[in-house]
Amino acid sequence: MAFAVIRVKGTVGVNPKARETLKMLRLNRVNHCVIIEDNNENFKGMLQRAKDYITWGELDKETAVELIKKRGRLTGDKEITDEYVKSATPYSNIEELATGVVENKIKYRELPDIKPVLRLNPPRKGYEGVKRSFMEGGALGYRGKEINKLIKRMI
Repeated sequence: MAFAVIRVKGTVGVNPKARETLKMLRLNRVNHCVIIEDNNENFKGMLQRAKDYITWGELDKETAVELIKKRGRLTGDKEITDEYVKSATPYSNIEELATGVVENKIKYRELPDIKPVLRLNPPRKGYEGVKRSFMEGGALGYRGKEINKLIKRMI
């Protein structure tokens, strides 16, 4: 499974180590999302260091397809099309690409000409609270499969 990571909190008063970690994850603005593989221990440490500013969870195939179709961009701010996927990747359409990304067969951030950051809208009906963890009823930290509901509210 792949993780979807979304930045929830802004830039003021951010711990310097967390700020550097967010920069490495390319989460420079609120409501930006990146897709990372979950089998890399380095990413797990980075998520823990920045947990007070982000939320993350396991991305499912259906949400990944919708996310890449609607919010995925190529350089030059062009939309990702089936023609691009067929020419630049071993997959024939966006659905197969999304399946490959979710199953960690291909790294979304390393695809040629694709912008690694997905720019999302603020969630409809808002975040649950940006000062508390998801387990305490807020919006921060690990949320498992519930990330898919949040992403659908943000697309």
